[in-house]
Amino acid sequence: MIDLTVHESVLASAVEQARARQFKIPTFRQMRDPGLIPDEVTTRLRDVGLWDLDPINLFRITWHNDPTPHGGGFGGVNYLEVPSEISGVDARIVMLEGKWFPTGAHKVGAAFGCLAPRLVTGQFDPASQKAVWPSTGNYCRGGAYDSHLLACDSIAILPEGMSAERFHWLESVAGEIIRTPGSESNVKEIFDKCNELRASGEDLVIFNQFDEFGNYLWHYAVTGPAMVEVLEQIMGPNDRFAGVTLTTGSAGTIGSGDYLKQHFPTSKIAAGEAVQCPTILSNGFGEHRIEGIGDKHIPWIHNVRNTDLAIGIDDDASIDLIRLFNEPEGHAYLASQGVAQDFIDKLPLLGISGVANMLMAVKMAKWYELTGNDVIITVATDSMEMYGSRLAELNTERGEFTALDAAGAYHRHLMGQGIDHVEELGYYERKRIHNLKYYTWVEQQGKTYDEIQAQWYDPGYWTGIQSMVDPIDTMIEAFNDRIDATG
Repeated sequence: MIDLTVHESVLASAVEQARARQFKIPTFRQMRDPGLIPDEVTTRLRDVGLWDLDPINLFRITWHNDPTPHGGGFGGVNYLEVPSEISGVDARIVMLEGKWFPTGAHKVGAAFGCLAPRLVTGQFDPASQKAVWPSTGNYCRGGAYDSHLLACDSIAILPEGMSAERFHWLESVAGEIIRTPGSESNVKEIFDKCNELRASGEDLVIFNQFDEFGNYLWHYAVTGPAMVEVLEQIMGPNDRFAGVTLTTGSAGTIGSGDYLKQHFPTSKIAAGEAVQCPTILSNGFGEHRIEGIGDKHIPWIHNVRNTDLAIGIDDDASIDLIRLFNEPEGHAYLASQGVAQDFIDKLPLLGISGVANMLMAVKMAKWYELTGNDVIITVATDSMEMYGSRLAELNTERGEFTALDAAGAYHRHLMGQGIDHVEELGYYERKRIHNLKYYTWVEQQGKTYDEIQAQWYDPGYWTGIQSMVDPIDTMIEAFNDRIDATG
């Protein structure tokens, strides 16, 4: 659960810090519906860039930003629909666009969901404590950004093998950057560094996305409703919502699936991973290159009992497709296959994990033999703005991307995508996956046996977390009122 115990002395200090910094904190309701944001805020945003280090950008932690890098207001949810010339299936595949968040990825929202409750309860003192953000990429970027806007000192922890773009930007925002060994699959090394910092005696608070329920709650309360909004907009009377496909990562975004199932009870939740590191599919291990979906464990915040499918994606498919989607020869070949130019122009909106999410949707469509009346939704977590260096590295490693390479990638990974590495999860398959939490979280990270059992058996465990939105919003509003009262 999310602890909402108030520490008044620290809270008073945080309020004073906020007044001096001249910021207010948005509520979950405002992030879900920017129509609730005061006019004076939207007016100020007209002169502020999407990535600017201005506290007013806290109100841009929403799926409803105008798709512009500077001065935008709020509109509908940003999404794209993948044409069948790309997917190879009749089912409609819809993707929310994460690029139009501050930092260029929706993880800034997940980080907010973790930090804000600690700030408005006085459990975190921005004047004296450091916020530690362990991640395989976008979450620590979002956490460092949120920390900077909320006048908090931060430490970003991420594997040394992540893309250069992540590090370059962090250097201007984070108070400290710690590079841990490995890359996407090396989450334990991140945990080890957190434990080392915790034992150091330094005054800090660790916001571990893999066990922070604020991550789950933000996606349940903000991403889930954004998805429903899009579905209600695009679905006709004869259409059916089939489900949501998401790579696991921290399992925060999968929280949106819990919201979707409450609105569409027959829909499915598919959790994805790289076949090179098949933790869910076969209790396995390995290394892969789908950046930002750290694995080799089951996140504490993953509601496994509500997960219907496990889908493995070959990381070579994601890597080959980012070349197809971003190289000139790739664009030329797609055009020759009937892909409309306006969609080709949108392909850079898909980063590496976004491509993986799309491929999961293709596999789900083929697994269930879905039709043109079926809709699958997923997320483009970030964009190729985070991975330009990867394209350069691939050209050095594999040579120039040719027309032949483009044809191969298109027919093998798109038109030729199959139903391999798909498992439909029954009760005991889900329980097996859930039980994998024990070694990581109970034996290594100090969670209790009683709580891991409650996650599985207590029907009120997850709904209890979901019900915390209103209490947190009330505390945020009280925090903002105190800022006005001291001014």
